[in-house]
Amino acid sequence: MIQLTPAAVRQVIAAAEDAGIEEPLLRVAARSVGEDGSVEFGMGFDERREQDEEVLCYGVTVLVSPPSRAALEGVILDYVELSPGEFHFVFGQTAG
Repeated sequence: MIQLTPAAVRQVIAAAEDAGIEEPLLRVAARSVGEDGSVEFGMGFDERREQDEEVLCYGVTVLVSPPSRAALEGVILDYVELSPGEFHFVFGQTAG
């Protein structure tokens, strides 16, 4: 299932604090968008739903709905500097 790096967790917690959210519940979704197997990812703060799978990553609860589970297997969410001073969340695959 999806994993978050410590850098991503720090940014999620900071964003939750800025938004006044006490318990950050981060929903991550994924869907196939092309015949080449490309995947589109989305994320945002949300509420729990009965069918969600929950993954705890360094104190952040990640919510994953059934349609996204397969596409998020082996995915890592990171927060990286793409160019000087320009930081973004990026989704990648685990090795192996």
